[in-house]
Parts: sequence; structure tokens; C-alpha cells
Amino acid sequence: MEHAVGDDSGWVIPENPDFYADWAANKTFTVGDTLLFDFYTGLHDVTPVIKEDYDSCSVTVPGTTIKTGPATLNLYIPGDHYFICSVEGHCLFNQKLAIHVVDNDSSN
Repeated sequence: MEHAVGDDSGWVIPENPDFYADWAANKTFTVGDTLLFDFYTGLHDVTPVIKEDYDSCSVTVPGTTIKTGPATLNLYIPGDHYFICSVEGHCLFNQKLAIHVVDNDSSN
């Protein structure tokens, strides 16, 4: 299943600080799903980060920053996942997303 991050608002600096937490709260993310980050190239990016970097809005562990939008990320691993916009100041204004991915256990 594809999840359009932020639905119609896309991946932007949100007006409400809880916007992305609220968006994710009513969704189930499963291994095999994808996240669609809809943003304009040059204005935003999406960077997967560790929890500490998510909390501090920094990137201390080098990773892959996707600078071309829209961007699709595949969810392959169950557990907690964190994403920020690494453009200066954007994460501090709550352009960040934390999700929990559950295993795709088809035996249930």
C-alpha cells in the first residue's frame, strides 16, 4: 500500500506542529508498503535518520538524502523509522515524521 505522507498537503513545513504525528497515528504501516513524500525539488528533501537525529533535528549518521521530489521510499524492515527534511530550519518547524512498521505476517 502506498501512503502519501501528509495526504493532500504533502511533505511541507506544517502549520500545526503535530500534523505529521497526527497523520501517522491513524495508519498501519506494513513491511512492503511505500511512503510517497510529495515535495518540490529544491525546496525540501527527505532524509531517513536515527531517533536521536530525529529528536535533535540533526544528521549525525550519514545516510541517504533524497533531494528530488516526489520521492518514494519502500518500507522493508519492521520497527521504528524516522524521517526529516534536512533543509536548514525545516525539521525545527516540525517537518519530520516518525512511524512504526509492522511485519507483514500473512500466516495470521
